[in-house]
Amino acid sequence: MNRIDIAILGLGTVGQGVVKIIQGNQKQWNSRCGATINIKKVMVRSIERTREVELPDGVLTCKWDEIISDPDISTIVEVMGGIEPARTFILEAIRKGKNIVTANKDLLALHGQEIFEASKVAGVDLYFEASVAGGIPIIAPLKQSLAANNIKQVMGIINGTTNYILSKMSQEGMDYDEALQRAKELGYAEADPTADVGGFDAARKIAILASLAFHTRVRLQDIYVEGITNLTLEDINNAKELGYVIKLLGIAREEDRQIEGRVHPVLIPITHPLANVNDSFNAVFVYGDAVGETMFFGHGAGQMPTASAVTGDLLEVISNTINGYTGRLSCTCYEDKVIKSIGEITTKYYLRMHVLDRPGVLASIAGVFGNHGVSLASVLQKNGSPLGIAELVVITHMVKENDIQDALAVIKEMSITKSIENLIRVEGN
Repeated sequence: MNRIDIAILGLGTVGQGVVKIIQGNQKQWNSRCGATINIKKVMVRSIERTREVELPDGVLTCKWDEIISDPDISTIVEVMGGIEPARTFILEAIRKGKNIVTANKDLLALHGQEIFEASKVAGVDLYFEASVAGGIPIIAPLKQSLAANNIKQVMGIINGTTNYILSKMSQEGMDYDEALQRAKELGYAEADPTADVGGFDAARKIAILASLAFHTRVRLQDIYVEGITNLTLEDINNAKELGYVIKLLGIAREEDRQIEGRVHPVLIPITHPLANVNDSFNAVFVYGDAVGETMFFGHGAGQMPTASAVTGDLLEVISNTINGYTGRLSCTCYEDKVIKSIGEITTKYYLRMHVLDRPGVLASIAGVFGNHGVSLASVLQKNGSPLGIAELVVITHMVKENDIQDALAVIKEMSITKSIENLIRVEGN
C-alpha cells in the first residue's frame, strides 16, 4: 500500500477542516487516490495552543526546516494565508520538487505569474481550487471541463459578506450599517470589513478567474474596484421598482481580444439566475461559445466548504504523484491580450440625483446627456420635497463609461443640480 507524506502550513480554521476530512475518511483514501495520506508535519505559530483536532506527538512544528528538508514530504498544503512568508515557503518548496495545494487568493492574485512559472520549471503540481468561491468547483471547470470553449464571460457573486449585507437590505429593509453589524455578529464580516465591503476580496478572485478563462495574465491592478459602502435603501428600493436587484459582482468579459475586469455594485434583472443568490452564498455565471450559459452555486467560504476544495485538490495531486504525471496542468496564461480601462467599457447605467423641482429640469438634463451620446431608457421622478428638491432616477441605454462621466461632469455644474447621489452600472436586459 502506497503512503504519501504531506505537510500542512497553518492550522487555523481551514487547516483544521482539512485535518478533519483527512482523518474522518482515512479508510477511503487508498481506493480513491491509490495511497494512504499521512500528515507528517503541520507548521504552526504556537504548539501549545488548544485546537479542535488532535494530532500525534511530533507532528506540530514551528520550524520550516523540518518540512523543507524532509525528502519524504512530497506535497505541501498551504492554508496559512497572507503574502509572506507563504510566498517564500511555496517557492522554496517548488524548487525542492514538492507539489503545492493552496487556498491563498491574495498570493496568487499578486504573485501568481512567479509561482506558476516556478512550478512549470520544476514539473510539480500547483492546485488552487479553494482560492476562489470556497467549496464551489470553478477553477477545475475552467481549466479542464470547459477547456473546449472560448469563454466570453465570467460573472459572479464571489464575496459572501457583501452578498449577505445586500440581501438583508433588500429583503428586510435594513440600512447598510445595520446589515453590516448583523454580518459581524454572525461572523460573516471581520472587525475591519474593508477587504470585503470595499470589493478588494472579490477583485483578487476575479483576477484569478479572468486569467484562467481568457488565457492571459490579468493582474490585480488591472481590475477596477468599487465597493458597496455608498449604497442606500433608496437605491435598493428604486432598483426593485425598476425590476432589478443590486449585487456586488465580479465581472470579466472578452470581446475582440480585449478584456475587461471589474468589481462593483450592479443592477441585474430579477429574472437573472444571480438575482436569487442570497445571504452568504456565492455563485459564478459562465458563458462559453459551446456550452452556453452555466452557473456554479454554493457556499463560498467557511471551514468545511473551503477544506473540501483543498482536500479535493490534494487527492488529485496524490493521484498524479502515484501515476507519475505531476505538472501536467501548468499555467494556461499563454496569450497576451489587451486589458481595457474602466473608461472604455460599455454598459447601461442607473443614476440617482437631486435636482430643483421645477418645469424644464428633466429636458435640460436630457439635453446634456444627448449631447454626450447618452440615451435614456427609463426615468422615475420622485415627489418633490418642501424645499423644492426632487429626486430623479434614470436608466440609460448602452453607453461608454467615458461618455456618461463626461455628461455627469457637466450636469454637476448646472444650477438645477443639487447632488449626484449614485451611479451604478446595469447588466442584462
